[in-house]
Amino acid sequence: MKFTNTKVQMMQNVHLAPETDEDDLYSGYNDYNPIYDIEELENDAAFQQAVRTSHGRRPPSKTSLASSIGRPMTGAIQDGVTRPMTAVRAAGFTKAALRGSAFDPLSQSRGPASPLEAKKKDSPEEKIKQLEKEVNELVEESCIANSCGDLKLALEKAKDAGRKERVLVRQREQVTTPENINLDLTYSVLFNLASQYSVNEMYAEALNTYQVIVKNKMFSNAGILKMNMGNIYLKQRNYSKAIKFYRMALDQVPSVNKQMRIKIMQNIGVTFIQAGQYSDAINSYEHIMSMAPNLKAGYNLTICYFAIGDREKMKKAFQKLITVPLEIDEDKYISPSDDPHTNLVTEAIKNDHLRQMERERCVEVVKASQYVELANDLEINKAVTYLRQKDYNQAVEILKVLEKKDSRVKSAAATNLSALYYMGKDFAQASSYADIAVNSDRYNPAALTNKGNTVFANGDYEKAAEFYKEALRNDSSCTEALYNIGLTYEKLNRLDEALDCFLKLHAILRNSAEVLYQIANIYELMENPSQAIEWLMQVVSVIPTDPQVLSKLGELYDREGDKSQAFQYYYESYRYFPCNIEVIEWLGAYYIDTQFWEKAIQYFERASLIQPTQVKWQLMVASCFRRSGNYQKALDTYKDTHRKFPENVECLRFLVRLCTDLGLKDAQEYARKLKRLEKMKEIREQRIKSGRDGSGGSRGKREGSASGDSGQNYSASSKGERLSARLRALPGTNEPYESSSNKEIDASYVDPLGPQIERPKTAAKKRIDEDDFADEELGDDLLPE
Repeated sequence: MKFTNTKVQMMQNVHLAPETDEDDLYSGYNDYNPIYDIEELENDAAFQQAVRTSHGRRPPSKTSLASSIGRPMTGAIQDGVTRPMTAVRAAGFTKAALRGSAFDPLSQSRGPASPLEAKKKDSPEEKIKQLEKEVNELVEESCIANSCGDLKLALEKAKDAGRKERVLVRQREQVTTPENINLDLTYSVLFNLASQYSVNEMYAEALNTYQVIVKNKMFSNAGILKMNMGNIYLKQRNYSKAIKFYRMALDQVPSVNKQMRIKIMQNIGVTFIQAGQYSDAINSYEHIMSMAPNLKAGYNLTICYFAIGDREKMKKAFQKLITVPLEIDEDKYISPSDDPHTNLVTEAIKNDHLRQMERERCVEVVKASQYVELANDLEINKAVTYLRQKDYNQAVEILKVLEKKDSRVKSAAATNLSALYYMGKDFAQASSYADIAVNSDRYNPAALTNKGNTVFANGDYEKAAEFYKEALRNDSSCTEALYNIGLTYEKLNRLDEALDCFLKLHAILRNSAEVLYQIANIYELMENPSQAIEWLMQVVSVIPTDPQVLSKLGELYDREGDKSQAFQYYYESYRYFPCNIEVIEWLGAYYIDTQFWEKAIQYFERASLIQPTQVKWQLMVASCFRRSGNYQKALDTYKDTHRKFPENVECLRFLVRLCTDLGLKDAQEYARKLKRLEKMKEIREQRIKSGRDGSGGSRGKREGSASGDSGQNYSASSKGERLSARLRALPGTNEPYESSSNKEIDASYVDPLGPQIERPKTAAKKRIDEDDFADEELGDDLLPE
C-alpha cells in the first residue's frame, strides 16, 4: 500500500533520543565567564597574575579567551548557530543562594539604615544660633525684672543683652553677608536698653540710645520713638525740645493711626500747660475735642479757659466735657436704651428677691473670708454715704449694728452716732455715745473730740479743753481738736492762747477760710482793727464772694472812719446777698447822709419787701420822697402806710403836717385821728403805770432776773433798737425837711459765723484705718456761701 510505504519512510527519519550519555538540554546556562565573578577573583590565577604583572594589559588572544571560557559566550556564533541570549544571573537565584542564604530579593535582612551624621557643635552657624537665643533670653529677663520693680537688675540685663548682640553682629559679618543680620533683634535690644535707661532716670544715656535707633535708616517706623524722647525732655522741663520732638513724632504717624495721633497731641497740650502757654494748649485740646472727645482733654480745656479768664468759652468747654461718655462698664441694672419695655423690666428686677439674695450672699462671702475687716470698712463707708445724702435714719441703723462689733468697729460706729446726735442737739445721747467710743478706744482722737464737744455744749469749757488736749496728744494732726481748743480759749477769754492755736492751725491749713476768720475775729476782740482787716482781706482772697465777710470788712472800715471803703465792701456784700437787712439799712443811711434820696429809696423799698410788717421802712421811703421834693409821692406813700398801719402815730403826724403844708382838706380828718390815738395811748400808759405800782418789788426782781438771763442777746438787740430809734429820728417831727447828722447812724452787725463761732467742729468717723480712725466734719459750712 502506498500509505504504508509512506509511513515507513516517515518513521525512518525520526531519531529517538538516547537514554544515557546524552547532554542536558539546559546545561551550561548558569556557567559564565569567571572574569565577572568578583567573589572568585581571589582564586582566579589569571586575574591575580594580571594584577601582579603587566600580563593583564595585553589584549587577550582568541585562543586564551576560548580556553578560559568553557562554553561559547552569549550571542556568539559557533558552527553557524547563534548562542541564545540569557541573563548573567537568574532572578533571585545566585550561587550564594545555593550555598544556603535565605531568599531576600528586597534586602530586608540588612536592618535599619544607619543614623544621619550629627552636625558639629562648634560650627559657626550653631554658635550664632546659640548666641541669638541667649540675647533673647536676656531681653525677656530684663522686661520681667522691670515689671517686678527691680529697675537696677532690669538695666543690667539690658546692658548684657546689648553687649552680646554686638558680638553676634560681628560673628554674622564674618560668616554671612550683612544682609542676613537680624535687624528685629537689634531693634528690640536697643529699644529695651533705652527704656531701662529712662525708668532709671539716666536720661542722657536714654536719649543717646534712642538717637541710635532713630538715625538708623534700616529700622522702619523708628521715628515714632521721638515721642519717647519728647517724654524725657518733658521730665527734664525742657518744654521747647519736648514740643519739637512731639511734633516730629506726629509727622511720622500716618493719619490712619488716629489714636496714636490723639495721644501725641494730648502730650503737646500738657507740655504747653506746664510751660504756661495756655492759648497754644487750647488749640491742641480744641482739635482733640473736635476729632475724638475724651474726659482728660475736655477737663484740661476747661482748666485752660479758666486760667485765661474766658468764662463763656469755659462754660462751652464744660458742656462738651459732660457730653463725653464715661467709658465705664454699664451696670446690668441700668437700662442702656430708651425702650419703655426694657426700662420697666430693669426697674422690676432692680430690687427683686434675686437681687436681694445676690447682695446678701456677697456680704456673707466677704464676712466669711479673711477680709472681714474690709466688710466692716464697707459698712462704715455705707453709713457715711447715707449721712452725705442726709438719710440719717439709714445711717443710724447701720451704725447701731456696727456698735455691737469688736472694739475698733464699735469705736468708729459710736463716734459717728455721737456726731449725729450732736448735730441734732441731743447732747445727752451724743455724750453717751462719745463715752462708748472713748471707752472702746481711748486713743481715738475723733472720739475724744466729740466728747469734748458735748462738754463744750454744756458750758464746761475747762473740761472740754482737757479732752481736746488729750486728742492732740494722741494725734497731733487732729485739726478739729486744735480748732475747737482755740474756740474754747476764746470762750475763756484767753485770747493769746486762742490766737496761738489758730496760728498753728493756719500753718497746717494755709487756705482755710474758717481759720483765717477766727484769727481776724480774735484781733478784733483784742481791739486791733488793722490786723483784723488784714486777715479778713486774706479771707476775701480765698472766698471773694462771701457776703458776711464783706459786710464785716465794711463794719471795720466804718469804725475806722473810712466811709468810702466801708461803702465799697457793704455794696459788694449787698450785690452777692441782697437780703441782709443790716447791710441794706447801712446803705440807705449812707445815701441819706450824702443826700442821694432817690438811691436811698430803692434800698428802703427792698427792706420793706423783706420785712413787710415793719412800718419804719415805709416811713423812710416816704421821708426820702419828701426830702427830694416829690411831695405828692410822699403823700401817697404816707396814705398807703396809714391804711396798712392805722394805729401808727408817727405816720399820722407826718400826714397832718404834709397835708397842712399842701393846703389839703384831709389835714383836719388826720388831725382828729391823731388826737384820738394819742388819747388812747395816754390811757394805755396810765393803766400800765398803775399795774406796775400795784405789783410790788417782787415783780421788779423777776424782771431783773429775766433781763439778766437775756444778757447774751443784749448787744445785738440794743444795736437794733438804737438804729431803729435813730432812723425814726431822721425825718424829725418838728423839722420834717432837715437831715440828721452822720453821727446818729449806726449800722448793726451780725457775726458771719453765727452760732458756728461757739459751736465746735464735729469729728465723725469716715473709715477704719490700721491704727486709728479718720474723722470727718459733718456740720454745716462755717462760712455761708
